[in-house]
Amino acid sequence: MQRADARNDLWRPLRALSRWIASDHADLPAPARPEAVDWMRIVPFILMHVACLAVFWVGVSATAVAVAVALYVLRMFAITGFYHRYFSHRSFRTSRWLQFLFGLIGASSVQRGPLWWAAHHRHHHAYSDRAEDPHSPRHKGFLVSHMGWFLTQGGFRPDLSRVRDLERYPELRWLDRFDIAVPFALAVGLLLAGNWLEANRPGLGTSGAQLLVWGFFVSTVVLYHATYTINSLCHVFGRQRYATGDDSRNNFWLALITLGEGWHNNHHRYPMSVRQGFYWWEIDITYYLLRVLAAAGIIWDLKPVPREVREAHTAVAS
Repeated sequence: MQRADARNDLWRPLRALSRWIASDHADLPAPARPEAVDWMRIVPFILMHVACLAVFWVGVSATAVAVAVALYVLRMFAITGFYHRYFSHRSFRTSRWLQFLFGLIGASSVQRGPLWWAAHHRHHHAYSDRAEDPHSPRHKGFLVSHMGWFLTQGGFRPDLSRVRDLERYPELRWLDRFDIAVPFALAVGLLLAGNWLEANRPGLGTSGAQLLVWGFFVSTVVLYHATYTINSLCHVFGRQRYATGDDSRNNFWLALITLGEGWHNNHHRYPMSVRQGFYWWEIDITYYLLRVLAAAGIIWDLKPVPREVREAHTAVAS
């Protein structure tokens, strides 16, 4: 028995390393300590932040910053419009190919696959700001609600029973299992594109290393923390228009940097609405972009917020 335990201890780090490449959530055993940080699994997350320091080595150019901003906006839209409003809440309908396309773009954000993301988010709504909510600032504190929750042993293992409607698509299961594949391809693509530009368009003043650092590492890390603010800051700072039974709040500034997700109290009032800025003055860029896709005929059946829901203000203290 002791020899078997010793062998298990030897292979445990190797199994953790293998899950950087293939994260088969269905095969993960229930963790012994769900709230313990899984240090071996979070090494890539730490390295993503460390890699941003390379900006002091590669320098900066207008081209690199433009690529970083463009990838931030595109991938934020994939997260807010599709990972959140589509995969998690089914607030509109679309074709299978567009579903996969934006699942692919969302996966490049290094926030894991659409099944993992939607399963955790649906769990959050089922228990918002209760003890079972994995990222409630009220119960877990700011750091855990911001990012600590998904760095734990329990955070790596979603409840896939919550996403049976998504599990039937093998291409989405592939994105979930090999969630490092798309980010790796993006990083390699940026490196190669930057090398080509350096050789063929030297006037742009960029290079492969510079595009990799700014377009992938810096853009992704900023995207990380902008997304995380909705779980953390948007349950602490802002105004509450509706008494939703949780701490969700509307925050104009967070709505700007997350393309509309900052209208979080609105969202908790009526999660299935495609629109989170309930009024015209509540800027919701994700909603505007989804309306463009709807006008093009590639998404449809956008679910509005009913007027009686929107107007039934039950204001609570800010």
